[in-house]
Amino acid sequence: MLGATVRSIRCSLHRLLHTGSATPSSTSAALELIRSQPSRYIVATLGGRKHILTPRDLLTVPRIRDVKVGDVVALSAIHELGSREYTLRGNPVIPPSSGVRVNATVVEHTKGAMEFIFKKKRRKGYQKLIQHKQPYTRLRIGDIEISAEQGTATDLHSQA
Repeated sequence: MLGATVRSIRCSLHRLLHTGSATPSSTSAALELIRSQPSRYIVATLGGRKHILTPRDLLTVPRIRDVKVGDVVALSAIHELGSREYTLRGNPVIPPSSGVRVNATVVEHTKGAMEFIFKKKRRKGYQKLIQHKQPYTRLRIGDIEISAEQGTATDLHSQA
C-alpha cells in the first residue's frame, strides 16, 4: 500500500517537473517564443570564461586593454539564449545574423586586492616579497535585443 502511494507521488512529480517541450519549426519561431517571455538570460564567453548574464548585471572580467570607460562593447560569442521556459542553444555559438544582440558598457577599470607572493631559496638567505594587484574591467550588461526581421531572413536561407 505504501509503495503505491510513493509511486503515485513520484509519477505526479515527474509530470510536474517534465512538462512537454515545444519544438519550433525554425529559428525565428524559437526566437519569437523567447521574445514573448518576460525575462531572458544569455550564456556568453567574455575574458576566456563563460558567464550566465541577465540585463543590468555587473560583470568583472580580466582587464580589456583597448576600451575606455563609457565605451559600448558588443558581445559576439553568445552560446545560449533562454528564458524560464525556452532555451535556444548555438553550436557552438548563436550566429550574429540571427538577430540576437547584447551590448555591455564599460563602467570602470579597477584593481583587485593586494596579493603577496613570497619567494625563498633554502639555505641561501634569499628571500623576496612580490606585491601585485590584478587589473580588472567592470561591465554593465545592457538589454538582450532580439530583432524579428533578421531572424526571418536566416530562416529563408536555411530552408532554401
